[in-house]
Amino acid sequence: MASKEGGMAFSRKSYKLTSDAEKSRVTGIVHEKLLNDYLHRVFSSPDHGPAAATSRKPLNFQNLPEHLDQLLHVDEEEESQEQVEGRLGPSTVVLDHTGGFEGLLLVDDDLLGVIGHSNFGTIRSTTCVYKGKWIYEVLISSQGLMQIGWCTINCRFNQEEGVGDTHNSYAYDGNRVRKWNVTTTNYGKAWAAGDIVSCLIDLDEGTLSFSLNGVSLGTAFENLSRGLGMAYFPAISLSFKESVAFNFGSRPLRYPVAGYRPLQDPPSADLARAQRLLGCFRAALSVELDPVEGRLVEKESSEWRLQGQPTILLTLAHIFHHFAPLLREVYVVEAVLMSFLLGVVEAGPPERAQTVVHQVLDLLWLFMEDYEVQDCLKQLMMSLLRLYRFSPIVPDLSLQIRYLRLTIAILSHQKSRKFLLSNVLFDVLRSVVFFYIKSPLRVEEAGLQELIPTTWWPHRSPREGKEEMREETAEERLRRRAYERGCQRLKKRIEVVEELQVQILKLLLNNKDGNGGEASRYIFLTKFRKFLQENASGRGNTPMLCPPEYMVCFLHRLISALRFYWDEYKASNPRTSFSEEAYVPPQIFYNGKVDYFDLQRLGGLLSHLRKTLKDDLASKANILIDPLELQATTMDDLDEDEEPAPAAAQRPMQALAVGGALPLPRPGWLSSPTLGRANRFLSTAAVTLMTPRRPLSASEKVKVRTLSAEQRTREDIEGSQWNEGLLVGRPPEEPDQPLTENSLLEVLDGAVMMYNLSVHQQLGKMVGVSDDVNEYAMALRDTEDKLRRCPKRRKDILAELTKSQKVFSEKLDHLSRRLAWVHATVYSQEKMQDIYWLLRVCLRTIEHGDRTGSLFAFMPEFYLSVAINSYSALKNYFGPVHSMEELPGYEETLTRLAAILAKHFADTRIVGTDIRDSLMQALASYVCYPNSLRAVERIPEEQRITMVKNLLAPYEQRPWAQTNWILVRLWRGCGFGYRYTRLPHLLKTKPEDASLPSLQKPCPSTLLQQHMADLLREGSDVAPSFLNSVLNQLNWAFSEFIGMIQEIHQAAERLERNFVDSRQLKVCATCFDLSVSLLRVLEMAITLVPEIFLDWARPTSEMLLRRLAQAWRVWTTTPFWWQ
Repeated sequence: MASKEGGMAFSRKSYKLTSDAEKSRVTGIVHEKLLNDYLHRVFSSPDHGPAAATSRKPLNFQNLPEHLDQLLHVDEEEESQEQVEGRLGPSTVVLDHTGGFEGLLLVDDDLLGVIGHSNFGTIRSTTCVYKGKWIYEVLISSQGLMQIGWCTINCRFNQEEGVGDTHNSYAYDGNRVRKWNVTTTNYGKAWAAGDIVSCLIDLDEGTLSFSLNGVSLGTAFENLSRGLGMAYFPAISLSFKESVAFNFGSRPLRYPVAGYRPLQDPPSADLARAQRLLGCFRAALSVELDPVEGRLVEKESSEWRLQGQPTILLTLAHIFHHFAPLLREVYVVEAVLMSFLLGVVEAGPPERAQTVVHQVLDLLWLFMEDYEVQDCLKQLMMSLLRLYRFSPIVPDLSLQIRYLRLTIAILSHQKSRKFLLSNVLFDVLRSVVFFYIKSPLRVEEAGLQELIPTTWWPHRSPREGKEEMREETAEERLRRRAYERGCQRLKKRIEVVEELQVQILKLLLNNKDGNGGEASRYIFLTKFRKFLQENASGRGNTPMLCPPEYMVCFLHRLISALRFYWDEYKASNPRTSFSEEAYVPPQIFYNGKVDYFDLQRLGGLLSHLRKTLKDDLASKANILIDPLELQATTMDDLDEDEEPAPAAAQRPMQALAVGGALPLPRPGWLSSPTLGRANRFLSTAAVTLMTPRRPLSASEKVKVRTLSAEQRTREDIEGSQWNEGLLVGRPPEEPDQPLTENSLLEVLDGAVMMYNLSVHQQLGKMVGVSDDVNEYAMALRDTEDKLRRCPKRRKDILAELTKSQKVFSEKLDHLSRRLAWVHATVYSQEKMQDIYWLLRVCLRTIEHGDRTGSLFAFMPEFYLSVAINSYSALKNYFGPVHSMEELPGYEETLTRLAAILAKHFADTRIVGTDIRDSLMQALASYVCYPNSLRAVERIPEEQRITMVKNLLAPYEQRPWAQTNWILVRLWRGCGFGYRYTRLPHLLKTKPEDASLPSLQKPCPSTLLQQHMADLLREGSDVAPSFLNSVLNQLNWAFSEFIGMIQEIHQAAERLERNFVDSRQLKVCATCFDLSVSLLRVLEMAITLVPEIFLDWARPTSEMLLRRLAQAWRVWTTTPFWWQ
């Protein structure tokens, strides 16, 4: 192999260790004395200090192997004698997946990680201890219900009783903060995801204790049973979906304790050899030969360059001859190589550290076999990710910063980056962890008390229909300003980590490192698409999913890196667009170049659309579908459930069995198999393309095979002179000039999909911290009011109220600091701008797709969903710290979204029931708020009239409840009803859900009312069909309501005790609400256009008036039995 970086390229074959005769010839390259001094300097013995030159044995390449063997000799006799003392079982300690378990569990392929898949599954290790002091560590991946500790082989567990619930089993439960041994008492403190629990047992003294992140929690149990037949196994019981990873000693312990040994002995001999070889290697980097002067030259490691001196190369070859096998061991990589590289990163500025790391990687690729380097890099990245994920949060985030800087230095090395990207980052590791900043649940350990010494929370006064901020006092103003300064200090520290994470993604998106191979960006695209497929198609399989909190951080870093490259390309190509004008061209949705798996399109299934819209594809996009291939694809979809057994057997399956625990691929770290339908469709659908903008004869047709993500090349994505790549099939409505690089368009498309998969859900979940602050602030204010009103003679009540006040204040201090962290990492101004940018991208994409006519049906549904949900997030989740109104182009964006909702809620090209309901609900919510309602009024008049016409269509032909609600909102505030959000005598304080659209104060639209009046007045068939449908639905709703009231009344009059079904009450209330809202729509029609009832020149006036009178008579004469 040849090194592709660091100066010249050297063939490994030229520096392979050869015969003694060949070595002797090479020694003549430099003076023998200089060579002797150099080799003694590099291979100095650790047992002797610097000796005089006369007392040292001369060294050359002939006797160097013998000297190295002596240097690396380690006495292993003592170690082998101590290996089994106090311990029984295999020397390699893993989880016992063959018999030491109870319940349903998923075990990783290394037999060290486990996920619970039953009520309370239990598993123990393969090794037990009966004498001495022992320790093992557990990495907490989720913070739910688990009991971790020790048990004997005679302990019997079930789905209800686990470790600590039986005699001779002992456990610590950080979820409930208790210790367990048949009975339970308070112990320790709460753990969080990312913590490390150390389990220590002293069988000499008979005690058992635990530590959390290296801090002792104290002795948990004493007087353990010891003696004949008593040996203790590490064990855990965990509930459904909870996960941990064990470290029995296969890797260096994160928090070793003096006097305690890990259950698995470290490879002490290999460690000693590796440390000595590392010392030789460092000496070789810091010393150079000067043949002219005949002396050794001291140099900094960062100044060393691989320049091809045979003496140095042969010296390094001897080092790596012994070092290479050791660097494949996990323990050696983490304890030796990782420590060395971290020391390099911490020793100087990033540029110098990166240079040294590149030199080291160059030498690894030069002197080691490819499989050795690959194993070493794999273990190195796994260790880095583990260290980053499970490092505690410290005030300056220094631990996270050092690990990210080393990751950047490694990924900056081109050859290493391509290997890791192709084989490790997405296939073996959950590399998204590198872009996540975990939230500390214990603010005191994270240093938030020092960063934010003063806490503050909003002081609101509840009012009917809205919240009002009461005027601040001078003290509160000072506290708020001090709190804001602390938040800014925290934000600046977090921004340092975020910038490093963006640098990692910039390296992965580099497309200028092809050098005869595939550039990093195109490898990333393949892996990124498989990552999206895994999360889009694995929603029923939780272990395969990327956690939503990771996805949020990944999305923001990806947007930053994407916009950087987008604008960089714009700077060198003026004809392209800025990232502010970004959108996804519509041809990507129907030309088959991007895999959307089985995600729903606006017009239905892709196979159905290609069949029904093949003529439109040919005429508008110059794409012809081969009828034979289309037929094969359709038949393949029909038979997808009848897959042959051999094909199904070849697919990798997760080992999941009831009552069993089997080794599995690492859950969530390995890519899931591609879906059968999507894979077959992409490999069988043949697309025939015609040269754009002119009719072609049959002889000019060119068949293009649609490729899967793994088969694509750079040309398939970016295109070439005669190939538009991802943009093939451009419709006439699309501009000719390119937007940006095609590969960036696919990254943008993936970012939109990511938001739809889980980001929006997580944004809504994190709002809970702010809600908790408001609830505790209200409780504190009520407690303080009670203290002021409480008589001083009631000292008992005063004491209890004072105690409650202290509890609420402490809780608010904790929550306000945690809220500062959430605002900095999730709801900052920059994060809000990212979501706003994504919203505008979706709006432009929908607008461009709409212009293609029938081809709009090919657009995936998630584009409309993201447009709706991202607006909802900006409006509801980022306040009150940041307001959407502060964003540039706010009113224009509202208007564009209003136009999309108004046009597409009744669009016949959209067939999916769920997305149609989402559009209708979004429009209903839109008209409830003054700002968004004004945006609806700003859309072009033609679109407004069309929207109102669709709202007035007969109810019988479609779901009508949401439509009727929209009409009610447009009228609410006029006429006789809905003058209040809630009746004042029924609601004295603000309800918890006051932000809901249904609780907003009236904001009628006279403009839209006028459009309704004009349509009802001028259309001869509009008024009769609409009012008849309203009256029909009113008769049904009111009849259902009366019938249910009678049933409830009869049940209440029975002598025996009866309970009314809550569902029946809900349906009854719903029917009443529907009846009232339908009456309000009738009120609006009567008020706006009375002539449709009173103008006898209209043929339907008498009939409509008669029906209206009948409805009025029913409502006014119906007996209400509940009165």
